[in-house]
Amino acid sequence: MTVVPTGYASYHNCRIMAYLDVRDVTLTFKGIAALMGVSFTVEQGTIASLIGPNGAGKTSMLNCISGRYTPDGGVSGPCTISLDGENLLSLPAHKRTELGLSRTFQNIALFKGLSVLDNLMVGRHSRMEYGLLASIVYWGRAARQEDRHRRRVEDVIDFLNLSPYRHQHAGRLPYGVQKRVELGRALAAEPKLILLDEPMAGMNLEETEDMARYILDIAEEWGATVLLVEHDMGVVMDISDKVIVLDFGSKLAEGTPDEVQADKNVIAAYLGTEQATFSGR
Repeated sequence: MTVVPTGYASYHNCRIMAYLDVRDVTLTFKGIAALMGVSFTVEQGTIASLIGPNGAGKTSMLNCISGRYTPDGGVSGPCTISLDGENLLSLPAHKRTELGLSRTFQNIALFKGLSVLDNLMVGRHSRMEYGLLASIVYWGRAARQEDRHRRRVEDVIDFLNLSPYRHQHAGRLPYGVQKRVELGRALAAEPKLILLDEPMAGMNLEETEDMARYILDIAEEWGATVLLVEHDMGVVMDISDKVIVLDFGSKLAEGTPDEVQADKNVIAAYLGTEQATFSGR
């Protein structure tokens, strides 16, 4: 079944309304600028990638969007981060999750003593509506909701081919499988926007190709919008609808992969020569 994203706006030129709208975000740490007046948009149902050299501010931007960091303000105007028209800066991190935002981390952050199944059930926490007493008694509403949450988790397990590992402790799994489990936990939350911080880091070629296919399917089949931080330029240029380039905390470029690859400033910042290309891995 084809998932048709909602929330688009039709204008005379059929322009698509921005789903994630980041405006003039500035973030400093003791006077050192991690981000300086960064603005960009991500359209619904698309895959956008944040790229840039180490220290460019990519993870800092994800932390501002998810609520881990609070931006200092704007440079040329008010600082805003909105998701589907909702101002995220007015919400704590857990409320952003309830609104439909989830993420993975650069360093694996699983509960390593829990099974894969239990780790994925943690991703359902923001969707659970019953309280402590109902969970202790465990009948009626609590039991029905638990069944619904379990069905969602089983869908994620099947999607990510995690069935052989469902009852194994997450900390004992191979690194590439742990990365899949972390992606699954974020996906179990039914995200509208999923932030992926270097999901292919440390993977071999086969694992990287599998992860790239999963990300494409998350957007195409599950209907989620993806904002990806990744250093593998081959993957970024292959799967992204839009690429945003950061350099020393400022936005260097924003556009399609072809536009970004042809940008002289981007080439100079990455490779120091206009003759180099982004092709290959």
